[in-house]
Amino acid sequence: MFKIIKWLVLAIVILGLAATAVIYGVLSISLPALDGNGRSNHVSQAVKISRDQLGQAVISAENRLDAAYGLGFAHGQDRFFQMDLLRRNAAGELSELFGKAALGLDKKMRFHQLRKRSAAIVEQLPQADQALLTSYAAGVNEGLAQVGFSSFEYLLTGAEQKPWRSEDSLLVIYSMYLDLQTATFERDQALIQIADIYGPQMVSFLTQPSQYQAALDGSTLAPYNLTIPEFPKQTLQALLRIDANQERGSNNWAVTGQLTTTGAGMLSDDMHLSMAVPVIWYRAQLNYAMSGKVSQVTGVSLPGAPAIVVGTNNNIAWGFTNGYLDTADWVALTDNSKTWQEVEQIALPDGSIEEYKLTLSEYGPVREINGKPYALSWVGHQPYAVDMDLLKLEQATTVDDALLIASEVGIPVQNLMVVDSQGNAGWKNMGAIPGRIKPSELAVQENDYSTLWQHNEQQRPEVKNPVDGRLWTGNSRVVSALDDQRFGNGGYALGARSSQIRDRLYEKQHFNEANFNQLQHDNQARFLQAWHSLLLQQLNKNSTANQQYIKELENWQGCACATSIGYTLVRRYRDEVINSVFTAMQANLQAQGGSLKYVKRDLEPAIWQLIEQQPDSWLNPQFADWDAQLTDSFSQVVSNLSKEFGSNLKGWQWGTVNELVIEHPFAQQIPQLSKLLNMPTAPGFGDSYMPAVQGRSFGASQRFIAQPGHLENAIMAIPGGQSGHPLSPFYRAGFDDYVAAKPTPLLPQTLMHEITILPANEL
Repeated sequence: MFKIIKWLVLAIVILGLAATAVIYGVLSISLPALDGNGRSNHVSQAVKISRDQLGQAVISAENRLDAAYGLGFAHGQDRFFQMDLLRRNAAGELSELFGKAALGLDKKMRFHQLRKRSAAIVEQLPQADQALLTSYAAGVNEGLAQVGFSSFEYLLTGAEQKPWRSEDSLLVIYSMYLDLQTATFERDQALIQIADIYGPQMVSFLTQPSQYQAALDGSTLAPYNLTIPEFPKQTLQALLRIDANQERGSNNWAVTGQLTTTGAGMLSDDMHLSMAVPVIWYRAQLNYAMSGKVSQVTGVSLPGAPAIVVGTNNNIAWGFTNGYLDTADWVALTDNSKTWQEVEQIALPDGSIEEYKLTLSEYGPVREINGKPYALSWVGHQPYAVDMDLLKLEQATTVDDALLIASEVGIPVQNLMVVDSQGNAGWKNMGAIPGRIKPSELAVQENDYSTLWQHNEQQRPEVKNPVDGRLWTGNSRVVSALDDQRFGNGGYALGARSSQIRDRLYEKQHFNEANFNQLQHDNQARFLQAWHSLLLQQLNKNSTANQQYIKELENWQGCACATSIGYTLVRRYRDEVINSVFTAMQANLQAQGGSLKYVKRDLEPAIWQLIEQQPDSWLNPQFADWDAQLTDSFSQVVSNLSKEFGSNLKGWQWGTVNELVIEHPFAQQIPQLSKLLNMPTAPGFGDSYMPAVQGRSFGASQRFIAQPGHLENAIMAIPGGQSGHPLSPFYRAGFDDYVAAKPTPLLPQTLMHEITILPANEL
């Protein structure tokens, strides 16, 4: 019997090793070549694609068209499946890959008809831009063809690798629109529902300006000065969790040359996005000639598009944060409104078609809100939403050049922060802004709809070289209080993060890259100080029973530090108080298909007024008084943490609760591949409402610091590698340095590999 068991164990081990060998064998044949020579009908002169030890792609070409081909070739080799997901996501075509499980998401995206819009815009682009997209697409397809074998994602899904087309690059930009601006029109929908149920004063109360305001001109919005609205009589119901929409945002700041030893301006930029494997950004350097001058542009690109999105040409350096201007309005329709239906056909893997009927109007697609029809007028639906003008930054030599370009660029509106080698620094909103002059968070009547929606706003505020030499943005209001009336609130961040960055900048008189890197990792919990005091006050009412929690709060370190248990308690307590107080409103909204999710970031001023004034109508009816309600919120914290992480308080350290987990999309469906596909986990080191933004799968998707003209110390840290292939040496390259806050160089290091593509007709 023992021998039989031994042979069975041995057989299982052998089969396991054989299966592993097969998996690695199949994967290895889809690795791209990193060295060699090739020929193409799509280049006019030789193109070189080199890579350093991080896998950063260095493209050397004689002109911009060939450089686009080279970048496309590298993208096609390293990131095609990611690009495919981005275009399919925006177009509503994921069901063809993943079947009926993706139908709900596809229908949500088909509401915007972005495949049709992309195809139409490509036809309207200047010939030079069309040629650039054609060259890039050719590079993508030939880079993919060089690999020779489908990547494992296609082998697992059985899907076909469809060629890249010019319109697909516009869909990739639209995918960023959906990521960055969906919250704007979803927030407006929630506010319309709140106004419909509770009246417009409730909207004013919930969205009142906070104490955290960090506009560049120092202006503040008038505070809410009305009484707290009466809340309708509540009935007993279960406590509801109100999810918070992740702030698709970023930090950036800059100083002029008067505050640096080099005399050049210095820029910091970290864009906050959901993080998965592979990471969204791709390191690249483009070297090419234009108008007799050699251009070198280094930064990060978005696979699927032919541009360096954030980076430097050594004359200027630029970065972005999401602008959150109001770029959407819901138009209330009547029985007399002209509407019509179109049918979108969604393909499934078996070749069958699912039909999605979409109602349209002259203002935009139609959705029912509280049982009434509304049309969405959104800047993303306008012809000026997407273009190739971002590439003009590559040739800008001064801050003035960049600010002049800003009004023409077709991207989701961003806070452009730019510095130059001459010591200048500037800010301006770059991207598509509707020309209509009266933005509204509530519904717009048809008679008030403006034809200026069809025009991109050219007149927009800017700031250059402020007297104190400092600029900052963090997704909160940047424009003056007066300009806010013109551009509106599209879901601004609260302002705590921007305020902390601003205050940090005024703590020093001179800066270098190390100072900026330190500020990017600032996780001091200034915003939660008041919540910390409130919780301590509550627990001290029964200090004996709460002794262990009080001890952790007294030693909380005042930061989102990995070892802090007290930070976890305070952070979770704030969430539970908001859940408890707003449960009835959340329940009423859910009954109408809505949620407070997109309004939750606005609630800070309102929740504190309710805590301080304790109106009876807002008291949850299951509690005798507000003190009991606030005490119960902490009981919920303890209960939930115990369920999630066990009863031992050491398991409640913030580094564990907010652990950084960056996963491949397939790892959750096939857990056996998780070790192969995922990035290593890392202790949580940041949070919301502070410069070091970090969630479990969310945070700084890159960290960029540069002084144009002095790039030897420039930094570009990214939480993952260049390649999407798990056997590539570049799959995880750079991740460890990112987690350790090490200053990963922006510039390519020693080149290790090189591919040369020659014109097909060259002898």
